[in-house]
Amino acid sequence: MKILGVALLAVIGLAGWVRLAPSDPVRWHVAVDGQQDADFPGGVRRVLMGDRQAFVRLDAIIRATARTRVLAGSVADGRVTYITRSAVWGFPDYTTVELRKDVLVIYGRLRFGRSDFGVNRARVEGWLAALVDGGGQA
Repeated sequence: MKILGVALLAVIGLAGWVRLAPSDPVRWHVAVDGQQDADFPGGVRRVLMGDRQAFVRLDAIIRATARTRVLAGSVADGRVTYITRSAVWGFPDYTTVELRKDVLVIYGRLRFGRSDFGVNRARVEGWLAALVDGGGQA
């Protein structure tokens, strides 16, 4: 019984840490490295042709996503970093969108763990599909 109590406290402590750990913009709101699409165990990078109007549309799509908020930046700044939390545990994933002249670069990644099991790739690709479906080419 005592072991069960300790385990329960550990789970509650972990859940609290995952939900309450601060998200430092200095660490997460940084320039996206890389110039081409890539998949990583903990995230994804996508690069596509796009302009400020495409960025505005993508920003609206991302902001409308459940459990997603802006951590730092703005479309006017040319870079925005968003936090999207998982439904049950509240694990944070960070996505940075950056406009480089006529190219949008999107980098989604996890904070905790080693693998996101494709969650960031699926989310980013869903956003990109909505961008194309909602307004022609990016």
